[in-house]
Amino acid sequence: MAESEDLRRFEALVLPHLDAAYNLARWLARDPDDARDIVQEACLRAWRYFASCRDGEARPWLLGIVRNTLPGWRRRQAEVIPFGALEREDGTAFIEDVAGPGDDPEAIIGRLEERALVDRLIERLPPAFREVLVLRELEDLSYKEIAAILQIPIGTVMSRLARARRLLLTWAKEPPARERRHGV
Repeated sequence: MAESEDLRRFEALVLPHLDAAYNLARWLARDPDDARDIVQEACLRAWRYFASCRDGEARPWLLGIVRNTLPGWRRRQAEVIPFGALEREDGTAFIEDVAGPGDDPEAIIGRLEERALVDRLIERLPPAFREVLVLRELEDLSYKEIAAILQIPIGTVMSRLARARRLLLTWAKEPPARERRHGV
């Protein structure tokens, strides 16, 4: 009976944050398939150590587990000998993700291009800046929550976030590679 109560509590507190966990894992791992595996492993760990989760802190607690799962997961993946390279999709968004009812094709293409540009810029960030930016801007966590997840001072969170934002702005102002090559 107690286990079923724990399961109900786990489902209520932790499972609503799976999208945030996947989003963080995707940005850290840089691969959607790997991110799903990392989140699955993180959820197993979260269930195993659920007693340490305090009410109201499930989201940063789970995101911390996702972040801490990544290094071990990567080490285990490096030990696997692949049968051969599997081609992956290029990661571009599906049209359904950006199209609304009545949208014209130009608006859809514009949003796809903007989303792709932002994704490319975020991927260029060093991992320490990328994880802070994702946790703050995409997951809307507080500086305090980010500091707890990353186990760094709040001042470090703020400086990394400021540097990440500066880099993104600088890179966003650069002309596309095609234009740089042709001197346009």
